[in-house]
Parts: sequence; C-alpha cells; structure tokens
Amino acid sequence: MPDQSPSSAPLAESLAVALAAFERHLGPERGLSPHTVRAYAADIRSLLGHLMDCGITDLAELDIAALRAWLAVQHGAGQARTTIARRAAAARAFTAFAHERGFLPEDPGVRLASPKAKRQLPDVLARDEMTAVLERLPVTAGDPLGLRDLAIMELLYATGIRVSELCGLDVDDVDDARRTIRVLGKGSKERVVPVGIPAARAVDRWREAGRPLVAAAGSGAALFLGARGGRLDPRTARRVVHTSIAAVPAVQDTGPHGLRHTAATHLLEGGADLRSVQELLGHASLSTTQIYTHVSIERLISAYQQAHPRA
Repeated sequence: MPDQSPSSAPLAESLAVALAAFERHLGPERGLSPHTVRAYAADIRSLLGHLMDCGITDLAELDIAALRAWLAVQHGAGQARTTIARRAAAARAFTAFAHERGFLPEDPGVRLASPKAKRQLPDVLARDEMTAVLERLPVTAGDPLGLRDLAIMELLYATGIRVSELCGLDVDDVDDARRTIRVLGKGSKERVVPVGIPAARAVDRWREAGRPLVAAAGSGAALFLGARGGRLDPRTARRVVHTSIAAVPAVQDTGPHGLRHTAATHLLEGGADLRSVQELLGHASLSTTQIYTHVSIERLISAYQQAHPRA
C-alpha cells in the first residue's frame, strides 16, 4: 500500500492539465466561491497524488478501484467520516467533469459510494437568550461602532444570512420601503430576504448616525464598515458576534453561523414552513434545511422531559 499521505511532488502533465481545467470549471464557469474552489481542488490534488503514488500518470486509467483505494487511504489515516464523505463527493464531481470533457472514457464516480456523514445538530440560542444579548448592546449615536455592532447582530438574527453575505451588502441593497435586503449568496445566486422591524431600525440608525462617522475615501458602497472605513471583514464580524454574546453571562458562545441556526430554528418553531425557510437561508436543497426540524424536535423533547411530571 502506498504511503498514507499522497505525494506532494509535481503532478504528471495530463493530471495537472485536468486539475487546472476542473478549477476553471468550478470558478469562472460555475461561479463557486474561491473557498469552495480551493477545497475541491485540494481534494482532487490528493486523489491525483494518490494515483501517482500508485504509478498512474495517465488520467484515463482512473477507475472505481483507484477511487476506492484512495478513500481507504483516507480512512486508514484516521480521517473523519464527514471528511471522507466530502472527498468522495469532490471525486464524483471531478470524474463527471473529466468524462464530459473527454479526459476519461467513462465516469467511474457514479459507482463510488461514501460513508453517510453524521449530521451534528447545530447549537442554537433560546429566544430569551437572544433577547438578552440584543438588549445588552449599546444604541448611542456617539458610538458609531456600537451602532454598527447592534445592526450586525439584529440583521444576522432577523435574516439568517451568512457572514460573507452580510459583509458583501451594499447600501443600496437595503430596500426601506419593502423592508428587505438583496443578498448575493453562494454560486452568485441573488435572493431577497425580509427584515424585521427591530433589525430595520438598527440598520437605519447605523446608516444614518454611525456609518458617516466611520466612512472614508475607500468605503465605496459597502453597508458595513470596519473601524478604518473599509468594507467589514468577516473576521471582524465574527468577533462582534462572539463579544456580544460573551457580554451576557450563562449564554453559550456561538458565532455568525450559530445565529443562522438560531434564526432558522426560531422561524420553524414560530410556524414558518420548511420551504419558506429554505428560500430565506438560500439553501439549494431542501434536505439541508430539514436539519432544523430535528433541532426543533430535540428542543421539544428536552422541554417535555423537564416540564412534564410523568415524562
């Protein structure tokens, strides 16, 4: 068996050409985010490195046995089931592309099974915990970053948008009349998301009383700004969330994605249908949204066990 870590040596020319074409397919052609492209490319680089360790330098020789052997190496190296499942998915996407573009005579990926990734139920904050966090934040006009942080927290909880989507918002993405925001999500897909009254007010206060005090020549159209006037960085937004939650004792720490989970769960608990929540969150598949129904059920069971005298 080859070494557990695929070779980092330069790829054979045919393999390198196919990998480069696959990266172009994911990026400029399909419009996936740079982060997603890097993740897929790293997985396929691992697969192609494994082929070279096995003495295969011609992509046309990639078959189902080689794919399974590669995943077996991942398992032997102690990779998590979720990681192996993700890499199997990347391999299937690559072989389908390679077959379509003529690099492979047939697509072996259609026969590749992968371990079903165990879905972890996301941590969510209770409604009273979210209320306590939001009420703890400053709202004074003389503190522009305080106004910004309140608007960030209110908007993340009200809409369930991703932190990258929040940081990508421009001033004109906010529709005051309809009380909505225009969001550019994964795969450059645009959607319109409604905004609750408290969040709309917080964004308006930041835009009118806070943003002008921070804005600089390079601010451009960005809605949320950093302390120096540039577009808000996702790392800063994450720090805002963690700091805001840490200010309230006994509330479990979470980040922007935790607020996304919290928003989705509270929507479902309040009676929203699954399809509507899918649209709000920008999920491509309804199965991704269905995890929140499990969260709601788990919370219901927990509340029942604590409250019912004969639970």
